[in-house]
Amino acid sequence: MEKPHTFDTYKRPGVPNPPTWVLVAMLGLLGGALVFWLYIALNLVAPVPRPPRRSEKQYITILPNGDRSSRKELPCWIDKWSAEKEAAKKKAGPGQVVVPPQMPIEDAEIFMSVVVPAFNEEDRLVGMLEEAVEYLLKEFGGAHEGLQEKGSPKKKQKGWEIVIVSDGSTDKTVEKALEFAREHQLSQHKTPASGPWEGGLTHAAEHIPHGSIRVVALEENRGKGGAVTHGMRHVRGQYVVFADADGASRFSDLGKLVEGCKSIEDKEGRGVAIGSRAHLVGSEAVVKRSKLRNFLMHSFHLLLRLLTPPATSRIADTQCGFKLFSRPSLPHIIPYMHSEGWIFDVEMLMLAESADIAMVEVAIGWKEVVGSKLNVVWDSIGMAWGLAVLRAAWMAGVYRKD
Repeated sequence: MEKPHTFDTYKRPGVPNPPTWVLVAMLGLLGGALVFWLYIALNLVAPVPRPPRRSEKQYITILPNGDRSSRKELPCWIDKWSAEKEAAKKKAGPGQVVVPPQMPIEDAEIFMSVVVPAFNEEDRLVGMLEEAVEYLLKEFGGAHEGLQEKGSPKKKQKGWEIVIVSDGSTDKTVEKALEFAREHQLSQHKTPASGPWEGGLTHAAEHIPHGSIRVVALEENRGKGGAVTHGMRHVRGQYVVFADADGASRFSDLGKLVEGCKSIEDKEGRGVAIGSRAHLVGSEAVVKRSKLRNFLMHSFHLLLRLLTPPATSRIADTQCGFKLFSRPSLPHIIPYMHSEGWIFDVEMLMLAESADIAMVEVAIGWKEVVGSKLNVVWDSIGMAWGLAVLRAAWMAGVYRKD
């Protein structure tokens, strides 16, 4: 009887199966090519901040007689720090990496620096400044009162500045900021504007020393992260807080951030305090938000937990625009910033974590303010994409600290 045909009967003669090592090599080559092209693509999409332009390293303020000053050079701790670091790297032996704290930041001149990013904020900025100035004068005295000299038994918590970074504004943000400074320096503003946390102020406006408020105008819009980072390159304070121009965060809670930061600072004085709205999740303001907005919020938090390192992933509110940094922590964070959009907060916290800087969340007062420029859907998608690119760029070595 004829045997039934089998599959082997139809094998083409003379065509042996390739050896296993050839298959493994081919798969390795394909995998390597895929990784290579993914790395190239990541380099293309990963943000690279442009260097600051000449005019952006200058500021305008109001002179004692009320006149607008000419452009003045901003102090820039990061330029000096970077130059000293490069000099130290040249002296170091092969393979040695020079990083902070071996390259400390120059000493502070005042106690508190406030950085306010502002893009077309002519309608909301003045109310926020009113509340900020009232608190700063009460807690830290005149803007020109500096810290005590080194070696003093206890440093004074005196002296402050507000650095307003107009992020390519096309409205009257710069003019409003300078007008506010002029009227308050000359005590001409009898009825102060009300911010979100003051329901109709009746007292006379505060008098501030000249030069308390410095205005920096970026030539083109860089995004909130770019504006904040730029401002923090030019601060003089022992502590630096960035605060949104809408005044949504209760500015008088700054004291809570300072105390929180001090409680976790290491022996080098490094620490980060994060204003948090996590305690408001069940509040009426959040409950009344649309289902879409709450869904996007929870989805973003899930993505954060999946894509960020342990300490950062445990932070309940990474996006609140009210964060405080001690001066010694700045060289570990600001020189290595890349994100200029909404996701920049996360990069700051990841950099702090990578440098073993302790972080603490501090509950603050916060309320919705009309006029937000955030597009909930598109900006949420952009933040998710930005977070994925950010994490991949640091993991793949596209971004490095050396």
